[in-house]
Amino acid sequence: MPLPPLLLPPNQPPRPYRGGDGISSLRGNTAPDAYRPEDFVGSVTTVFGEDHAGLSTLPDGRTLRHAIASDPEGFLGATHVARFGPQPELLVKLLDTAERLFVHLHPDDAFARQHLGLAHGKTEAWVVIGTRDTDDPHGAGHAHLGFRRPVSAAEVRAWVHGQHVDDMLDAMHHLALEPGDAILVPAGTPHSIGAGITVVEVQQPTDLSILLEHAGFPGLGREQAFLGLDESLALSALDRAPLSTADLTALIRSRTARFATEGVISVLPPQADPFFRVQAVKCDGHLELDPGYSILVILDGEAQLTTQTGKLDLARGSTALIPHAAGHLTLEGTVTALRCRPAAATTG
Repeated sequence: MPLPPLLLPPNQPPRPYRGGDGISSLRGNTAPDAYRPEDFVGSVTTVFGEDHAGLSTLPDGRTLRHAIASDPEGFLGATHVARFGPQPELLVKLLDTAERLFVHLHPDDAFARQHLGLAHGKTEAWVVIGTRDTDDPHGAGHAHLGFRRPVSAAEVRAWVHGQHVDDMLDAMHHLALEPGDAILVPAGTPHSIGAGITVVEVQQPTDLSILLEHAGFPGLGREQAFLGLDESLALSALDRAPLSTADLTALIRSRTARFATEGVISVLPPQADPFFRVQAVKCDGHLELDPGYSILVILDGEAQLTTQTGKLDLARGSTALIPHAAGHLTLEGTVTALRCRPAAATTG
């Protein structure tokens, strides 16, 4: 039975850092307060430790989690369900920083299964859609990713105990970011996004973060930094090996011209394929899209999305959930968008 695409409203639970202006600019809304820097889009994932916060609600009042459970093949497709089960295997966020995000990492699948009883860790990727000037001393549009030199476990413990943030950042690679850049962040890799950056973030469907830095962020302390685990165990999830220049280059695709190219272009490095996919979509008149569960984020312009169930109007800031059973898709208009998808259910 065909299922229509659905427009998703903002879904911005409280978080412990400031941001959200870039989301408001994109969506044309106003966040309730300064601590709403993340918009969970098409989410069946709750904020860690919460029962409901973070879940997406559909126009009919159901959560997306409930809707997919009621019709997994309609939303996800039979091939996806056969390989991955009745889960979308994907969380999409709009994320915007008004201050540098704390230095942290995410555990991998094996760690999450063994120590947290969860099916997924958290590999993620960022597609930068905006930067702006701030008073951040590192300048506009930057991030820190991975260590640039060997780091010992004792050194990490000293950083964490003393909250020696400058030493943490000094040991990491510094990246200058521009709109159109795409960065894969493997689980275990330490990272921090600078102030004044707006990204579309795709990730495995968990909210798991281990914090090396927590000082100065409201509501965060040592007890919140380690997911309820012993400190030594939590810090064992950190990848302390240095990233070489070649390693770092392989995680980044810096192609700012991709958003100006008509058609559909893969955005992320190939290493992301086992986890998720992102496609840049540029339509100037008419564009055909293949069927498949996905989240479509409209970055600019206006268009109509036509499926066998009818038409859906899209404009800058729209976020649309596209079920597999929506079938073949046609865009008519002039838009730039990102289409976020799970890993392919078939290979070859």
